[in-house]
Amino acid sequence: MSEYTVHLVPGSPFARAVLATLEEKNTLYKVAPVVPGTLRAPPHLRLHPFGRVPVLEHGDFRLYETQAILRYLDRILPEPPLTPADARRAARMDQVLNINDWYLFTGAGAVIGFQRVVGPRLMGLTADENAIAAAVPKARVALDELAHLLGTQPYLAGASVTLADLMVAPQLDFLQKTPEWEALSAAHPNLRQWLARMQARPSLLATTWEKVAARAAAAGAAAPRAAAG
Repeated sequence: MSEYTVHLVPGSPFARAVLATLEEKNTLYKVAPVVPGTLRAPPHLRLHPFGRVPVLEHGDFRLYETQAILRYLDRILPEPPLTPADARRAARMDQVLNINDWYLFTGAGAVIGFQRVVGPRLMGLTADENAIAAAVPKARVALDELAHLLGTQPYLAGASVTLADLMVAPQLDFLQKTPEWEALSAAHPNLRQWLARMQARPSLLATTWEKVAARAAAAGAAAPRAAAG
């Protein structure tokens, strides 16, 4: 089987979902770092015409859009399965995946996470408090609904980890790094406990920002030598 390569920016929660899925599948992969300021440059646009990450390469097959990548990996690497066999639980997984993309990320990650973590850490920007304040109500609705759907289950679609858990956990792990997390999650001990369970999984432990950044740095340092050889 051809090797998997994930083009990513270290710290991206969407890229982390892909890496965590590969880890859950116990599959070897390489990371190909993308410099944040080059996402709209022609070399990356040839991989992803919309200038985003992640991008998966598997042999001569290239794929972008995180949900598509996760579903592909779960089909081509069937063990352990990360999509429920039960139709209703599979539908719940699909619902949560879309909540993540349309409401959790747009309401929390793209604003609160960027303003509190990405902008200051990677770009030296000062947080826009007005933008954060406007995003908090949207983030609250998303977290409230995730907590409601989780209920007393161990995981978001039932008794077992699914693609939904692997998609949402990196987003909430990211949000946990912000001061807004305490107020947003205070009423949802079930969601906090779920996040702690996910953070303790080997797949999440192996794909922290720091560990992915170290792998990306090593890959970047090795690239010129490989080309020269």
